[in-house]
Amino acid sequence: MEELQMILDDTREQMEKAIDHLENELSKIRAGKASPDMLSGVMVDYYGVKTPINQTASINSQDAKTLVIKPFDKSMLQEIEKGILGANIGVTPQNDGDFIRIVLPPLTEERRKELVKSVNRHGEETRVSVRNIRRDAMHQVKDLLKEGLSEDMEKDAEQDIQKMTDDYTDKVNRHLSQKEEEIMKV
Repeated sequence: MEELQMILDDTREQMEKAIDHLENELSKIRAGKASPDMLSGVMVDYYGVKTPINQTASINSQDAKTLVIKPFDKSMLQEIEKGILGANIGVTPQNDGDFIRIVLPPLTEERRKELVKSVNRHGEETRVSVRNIRRDAMHQVKDLLKEGLSEDMEKDAEQDIQKMTDDYTDKVNRHLSQKEEEIMKV
């Protein structure tokens, strides 16, 4: 049935979006290496408009512990610095008049454990999201059953949805263990 296939495709697409969101959130969590993605959530007051930092400056990693931020407009140095400090990401920008340098301090054991907790929190949120998507899909299949879908097709669809849920939950777990390993590696 065409409607059933649409439900399955939509479910897969929504679960994929949940995984993409998790990957995006995990990329913002620092694992010891300097990465321009760490600043993706930083907003800068760009002539009165809140703007993502990557639209106001180029961001590059100079080495494993240093980020260099070169504004497109030098008059924005102060605003970029304020944006970084306001984002509360645990770094202090150093402004030298031409660009901003961020030297990442080494992670302490305590900070690593906090980061792992944050990673696990994001993972749990994603697992809940995947389960909610499954629940909604199951309800849609039940509605089709009322509209004349055969019970065999309903059972097959429910099994497909459950298998999809299991697969995406496994993906979440793999992402989490990979990030946790990256964070705990000294």
